[in-house]
Amino acid sequence: SVNIYFLFSGLIGRSWAMVFAAGGIKVKLYDIAQQQLTSALENIRKQMKELEESGFLKGTLSAEKQLALISVCTDLKAAVEGATFIQECTPESLELKKKIFSQLDLIVDDNVILSSSTSCLLPSKLFTGLKHVKQCIVSHPVNPPYFVPLVEIVPHPETDPRTTEKTYALMKKIGQSPVKLNREIEGFVLNRLQYAVISEAWRLVGEGVVSPTDLDLVMSDGLGMRYAFIGPLETMHLNAEGISNYCERYRDGMRLVLNTFGPIPEFSGEIEQKISQAMSEKIPVVPKNLGARREWRDECLTGLAKLKKQMKSN
Repeated sequence: SVNIYFLFSGLIGRSWAMVFAAGGIKVKLYDIAQQQLTSALENIRKQMKELEESGFLKGTLSAEKQLALISVCTDLKAAVEGATFIQECTPESLELKKKIFSQLDLIVDDNVILSSSTSCLLPSKLFTGLKHVKQCIVSHPVNPPYFVPLVEIVPHPETDPRTTEKTYALMKKIGQSPVKLNREIEGFVLNRLQYAVISEAWRLVGEGVVSPTDLDLVMSDGLGMRYAFIGPLETMHLNAEGISNYCERYRDGMRLVLNTFGPIPEFSGEIEQKISQAMSEKIPVVPKNLGARREWRDECLTGLAKLKKQMKSN
């Protein structure tokens, strides 16, 4: 069967389109404004050409062949025609997403999977009451999805297990790293871990223990080095003679430290000013500087992704 996937043309939509096309899959980009689609295609073409020149293009096809897989469309009915998987990429607004899914609900058949890119809206908020709720799922990518392969797959309580399996298989097929959540939870998994780190970082800086730039260094040149390859649980396993031995050795110490953690920060006021000042000194808050630093970040991620791939194939 011909697989046609369909998206929206914002930043995440464009990234998804590139990821799917790299996997050799036909993509239809939908948006209400033709101008949006035209600039999205130009943007994708430019990125693919640059990636190809620097040897970082994903997949086995040439940039031209990948581009040929992407078409555009401003008519919703025509866009979903023959689709087997629909990835929604509208801005993070519950009202907007609900509106789109209720429109899709009326025009799709019983075989298509309806997937949302949301990073924080729960499936039960998005999909409850839809006729096709069994076919609905959240597939949350990590920014930028082209270089960071993780996808969190989060079912609605009524999602058919086959929907989850098919989505998981598709993400694997296009070279992403899907993880399945067995049930929905606020923040999913990635953001829960991220917020735990952010809140302790905030407290340590707020209490004057360490400067904002040094705090970041602890992650980038410390924990992050490990975490680029193995997770916290495997780290424990390897840092002792297995998990049970780790717990035996460090249980009391961990609990002692964890008991000293402060309350949830407000993320405002004096500490916000202090962190903002330190970050702005490093990277001024102007589009040129932020843009250049994001480009640098993406280059680093590209290099790391390439390294990880090489290490796996060795």
